[in-house]
Amino acid sequence: MQGAGTTAGARQESRMFKRLFATKHPHAVTGDANQLQLHRTLGPWGLTALGIGAVIGGGIFVITGQAAAEHAGPAIMLSFVLAAICCTFCALAYAEFAAMVPVSGSAYTYTYATLGELAAWFIGWMLVLEYGVSASAVAVSWTGYFLSLLDHFGVHLPAALVNAPLDAKLQPTGAIANLPAAGIVLLLTWLCYVGIRKSSAMNMAMVLLKSGLIVLVILAGWKYIDPANWHPFIPANQGPGKFGWEGVLRGAAMVFFAYIGFEAVSVAAQESHKPQRDLPIGMLLSLAICTVLYIAMAAVMTGMISYTQLGTAEPVVTAVAAHPQLGWLRVVVEIGALIGLSSVVLVMIIGQPRIFMIMARDGLLPPVFTKIHPEYRTPHINTVITGIGIAALAAVFPLDVLGELTSMGTLIAFAAVCAGVLVLRRTQPDLPRPFRIRFAWPVCIAGILSCLALLSTMTAHNWMLMVIWTAFGFLIYFLYGYRHSLVGAAR
Repeated sequence: MQGAGTTAGARQESRMFKRLFATKHPHAVTGDANQLQLHRTLGPWGLTALGIGAVIGGGIFVITGQAAAEHAGPAIMLSFVLAAICCTFCALAYAEFAAMVPVSGSAYTYTYATLGELAAWFIGWMLVLEYGVSASAVAVSWTGYFLSLLDHFGVHLPAALVNAPLDAKLQPTGAIANLPAAGIVLLLTWLCYVGIRKSSAMNMAMVLLKSGLIVLVILAGWKYIDPANWHPFIPANQGPGKFGWEGVLRGAAMVFFAYIGFEAVSVAAQESHKPQRDLPIGMLLSLAICTVLYIAMAAVMTGMISYTQLGTAEPVVTAVAAHPQLGWLRVVVEIGALIGLSSVVLVMIIGQPRIFMIMARDGLLPPVFTKIHPEYRTPHINTVITGIGIAALAAVFPLDVLGELTSMGTLIAFAAVCAGVLVLRRTQPDLPRPFRIRFAWPVCIAGILSCLALLSTMTAHNWMLMVIWTAFGFLIYFLYGYRHSLVGAAR
């Protein structure tokens, strides 16, 4: 009897192991996409605009100044280069996956096809950081520029209503809530509720306007660069992560937050006219355009004013205000920042519900996340739930906490995608690949190592928060997802 019990227990453990690591064939993933029937309204330029809309925002208008003042100095330009190199490796991996598995879901979908269900859930939970929590972080940044603009008109809102009630150590600050941040999130949530066509058109308009304003700032500010502000280019190290080459790497980890939007293109695969052709174009082109703009803006900002003065909530305004001749440009910068940050939040609110929708389609989340509005053809209930959650985070938590967690979750997801490409090359070598990475092994390994290198600069406090976040995610999975998984039930 004891032997029989042991055998039954071993079988149960084997069955559980198989379910946790059950993969979903890429063809099955693609076939499921046809059941969701979202409108296909996005071409290559629309997808590129979607990527630019997600990327340009927090990085130029907030993170650049803080990273330069606290970690990298003028060498923040090198930090952007390092972050861009890491993103390029990851973008190539995303492009191969997105062309081969052209459905919504991003890294979650790709991981499910290669590393199994448990890993897919973990990456899906990390993507909540990349999309949902990052939208909250950008909304917090939006508040700073909004208050600066109101200052021109002599309007000053109560501090208790425009600041987070918790600080970076999660201690009470005495404030009530960041109401402007929550308000902009809820407004953009309504825009996403009424349809991808309307929100995509609005995003395209935002991208064109803010890109023009950024170019204007670069051209106008270039005349006021003092090369002396670039010396020393890499300030001497003053401690862990503070200047020196260590600070440059720490700065790269910070500004990585500014690059996360390029793969937002892949979550809109089901709304693309020709995903096999358009997705790689959209991701790589948006990444290239944004990298040039970032480096140019970083050069102008650190050249116009000493990097030590850029650690403000509105560093671009700080750099412009240092030159009275550019007084006319300050309002333009503030308006451009508000538009840029709004477009980032918009794209993230578009992306997050569609990831939840794909996870719910696989049974890992309740069916309510898959419901499509009969008129707007959007995941309406899902969008409302997501928007309320993002607004709540923006109202309560500070930028420090939200931004660092976003970078960590994104880096983990990117590393998983790079690993997934290599796994699928071994397990499914004959699958059609409309876009195929040349020298896949060195490229993907470089992507994994570069992500790990940036993760290594994060503090122990950030890792503690990440452990708590991960544990909460696995609790949801084992209480609901594991029991209702469609792939697992078929095993």
